[in-house]
Amino acid sequence: MDKRELPIAVFDSGLGGISVLKKLTQALPEERFIYFGDSANAPYGTKSREWILSRCDDIASSFIERGVKALVVACNTATSVAAAPLREKYPDLPVTGLEPALKPAVEDGADGAVVVMATPVTLSGEKFKGLLDRFSEKREIILMGAPRLVEFVESGVYGGEEVEGYLRSLYEPYRGRKISSVVLGCTHFPFLKDSISSVFGDVAFYDGATGTARETARRIKEAGLETEGGDGYVMMENSDPDERMIDRSWELFDREI
Repeated sequence: MDKRELPIAVFDSGLGGISVLKKLTQALPEERFIYFGDSANAPYGTKSREWILSRCDDIASSFIERGVKALVVACNTATSVAAAPLREKYPDLPVTGLEPALKPAVEDGADGAVVVMATPVTLSGEKFKGLLDRFSEKREIILMGAPRLVEFVESGVYGGEEVEGYLRSLYEPYRGRKISSVVLGCTHFPFLKDSISSVFGDVAFYDGATGTARETARRIKEAGLETEGGDGYVMMENSDPDERMIDRSWELFDREI
């Protein structure tokens, strides 16, 4: 089989990576995608790095056995732990990951602090620490671990008093400070922008999905794996046996962010 006809595999700790999948299908409309949400094991951001690496390796191995031409790690936490090892293990496979969009948020020229919302594993990772070292002198940067937001999205809750109450508890220590930008350092978080805005006020949002889609397109073209005249097929899969997870996946895919 011509490798160009194989699908692109995309995976996340659950449903959040669908925010990345949307950007991928826009950047690569003729490609076929298989999306795997590991909702049975979400969230990754509170688990050990050893567990995350092992699980990501299992998912990648399963995709490769089925036949895929590229792999997108559509999860900031999984990227911070597993993207580099996966590239080393599969040198002939284009592997793209994510990183919090701290650089554009810091350099946007706004007056105020930059909040980075992410999971604890992402915020403690060496890759993010490197970003923080580069930009912490340019703007005030507030690190805000928010693992419960993942659970809200996984359960189909995208707003309401419970979500906003949790966000208010995160915001309370910084009340009175001017916050101008929020970096959404987890792929679940873009689905909660309205709730975040209602608590944090008029802020600019940044996430890495567009950059990941652009980089994936570049790597596929560089490898000579572009589809020509494809049908743009998307398949949704989930580790949670509850049939509602697939329905929820398509609901999020069709949702305006």
